[in-house]
Amino acid sequence: QVQLVESGGGLVQAGGSLTLACEFSGATFTRYSMAWIRQAPGKERELVAESIWTNGATYYRASVKGRFTISRNNFNNIAYLRMDSLKPEDTAVYFCAADSKGATDYSTDYHYWGRGTQVTVSS
Repeated sequence: QVQLVESGGGLVQAGGSLTLACEFSGATFTRYSMAWIRQAPGKERELVAESIWTNGATYYRASVKGRFTISRNNFNNIAYLRMDSLKPEDTAVYFCAADSKGATDYSTDYHYWGRGTQVTVSS
């Protein structure tokens, strides 16, 4: 059973940076696509970034492209989301998710989810 544990959230001023980490266990990390998905109060969950296990391709939603970077350490089974130039509209609970899908479908349809970590960006 895949288990995911996020860390690294917190409060930061606009323009600042945070790095989220997601510890993966219970399966072979290198055979899972990893994603970061966020949900702001009163809004739908949205795919922020994902890393596809079959070819290493990455995807970013337009509003974070150039500011956020998804990466993975296949030795330590950890996925990261580096967030730079943070904006108040980035405030949300950020979830780490994993799935065996081999290609992106640009959706939040991921099988395994962490419990989430709060990111708050003050103006």
